[in-house]
Amino acid sequence: MNTSQSESLFAQAQHLIPGGVNSPVRAFRSVGGTPRFIERGEGVYAWDADGNRYIDYVLSWGPLVLGHAHPKVVEALQKALPRGTSYGAPTALESQLAELVIATVPSIEMIRFVNSGTEATMSALRLARAYTGREKIVKMAGCYHGHADMLLVQAGSGVATLGLPDSPGVPAATVANTLTAEFNDLDAIRALFDQFSNEIAAVIVEPIAANMGFVLPAAGYLQGLQALCRQHGALFILDEVMTGFRVAPGGAQQVWNLDPDITCLGKVIGGGLPVGAYAGKREIMQMVAPAGSMYQAGTLSGNPLAMTAGLITIQTLLEPGVFEAMADAAFSLIQGIQSAAASSDVPIQAGQAGSMFGFYFLKQAGAAINNYADAKRFADTARYARFFHAMLEAGIYFAPSQFEAGFVSSAHTEAIIRETVARAEEALAQVAAE
Repeated sequence: MNTSQSESLFAQAQHLIPGGVNSPVRAFRSVGGTPRFIERGEGVYAWDADGNRYIDYVLSWGPLVLGHAHPKVVEALQKALPRGTSYGAPTALESQLAELVIATVPSIEMIRFVNSGTEATMSALRLARAYTGREKIVKMAGCYHGHADMLLVQAGSGVATLGLPDSPGVPAATVANTLTAEFNDLDAIRALFDQFSNEIAAVIVEPIAANMGFVLPAAGYLQGLQALCRQHGALFILDEVMTGFRVAPGGAQQVWNLDPDITCLGKVIGGGLPVGAYAGKREIMQMVAPAGSMYQAGTLSGNPLAMTAGLITIQTLLEPGVFEAMADAAFSLIQGIQSAAASSDVPIQAGQAGSMFGFYFLKQAGAAINNYADAKRFADTARYARFFHAMLEAGIYFAPSQFEAGFVSSAHTEAIIRETVARAEEALAQVAAE
C-alpha cells in the first residue's frame, strides 16, 4: 500500500502541530507506523491522501451512525449553510433537537447543549456540586470523561494508549476531591461512601467502559451504583457520550433500566459536527444559568449546523429497522472475529452492545478483563498492533489503539461485514504465525 502522501503530510504536520495531530490517539503511537491522512468519506468508506480506500469502523469515534456523508445529512447542511453558520442567539432548531432527545432518552427532562463531551462532563460535575453543596466526585479507573483537569485521574483513552501519567499541568489541588475506584467493583464504591458519605456530590461512570477497550458492566453493577447514590444523597451521572444512541436508541440507560440524575451526551447528537450536552431531571437542570445560579456558557453552543446535522441523524436512526440492522451487523462482526480467532488459536476477549463493539488480544488464554487493572495486565498491545496493520493493509480501518471501542453504521451491509470477517481470518492467521 502506497502511503507516501500520508508520510509527507505527517512530517509537515509535526512541525506545525504537537505530535502532528490534534488528538493524541490519531498519531498511531500505540500501533506504530504512519497515521493515514483522510481526504474524504462516503458511506462505510474513507479514502486517504494516497487514494487508499478503507472500510471504516472508527467513524469519527462514534458520531457517524449513518456512515460518512449520509445524503440526508449532507442535503440538510447544504440548505442550512446559506442561512449562516452561527448566530450567538437562540434558534428553533435547538428546541427541536431538545424535544427529540428528551422524547428518546428515558431519564431526560431538560437539556443544555455544549460543544464537546469534555464540556458536557465538566459542566455536569459543576452542576452536581452546586446542587448537592458537596465537593468530592467519584470516577472509575480507566473511564475517560474528557480532559478537564479534575477528570484526568486514572483516565483511559489517549492516556491509556500512550502510557502517560495522568497529565503534567494538573494541579494537585484540582484533583484532591476526585476519588477513584475500579470499574465493576461495587464494594470499592461502598467503601468510599462509608468514608466520605456526606462529601460526595456525584458518581460518574461510562456504562460501558469504552475508553479502556470494551468492558461491559457486570450484572447489577450499574443498578448498584445508582442505588448507592440514592442512599447517600449523591447524584448519579451516566456518561453516555459514547453509548448514547449507540447501544440502544435510548442509550445504555434504556438497556439496563437506569434512571440517572444527569446524562452526558456528545458525538452522535451532532451527526458528525462538534456538539455535546448535559441533561437530566428538571429540578437539577433548573440550577443552570440563567434559570439558576450555576454558570455555564458557550458562544457556539447550539449552533445551527450542528443542530441540523444532529436532528436529521437521530430522526433517520429512529426510522423502523435502522438501529436493529446496525446492531445485527455489529453482532455478526464480533461473532465472525471470535470464530476466526478461535480457528487461529489466538486468545481474544470480544464484546458488543447495539452498534458498539470491541475486542482485546490477550496475553494468555483464559484471562478476563473486567476493569482497568485487568486491561493493563492482560491486553496484548503488541499483537493488536500487528493485527491492526494487517487489517489496514487489507483496507479495514479499526481504531489505532487496543484501548478504544469500535462502531458500526447503518451503511455497514451484510456484504461489508462478510468482507471484514474474511480479511480478519487472514490477518489472525498471519498474527498467529508470527
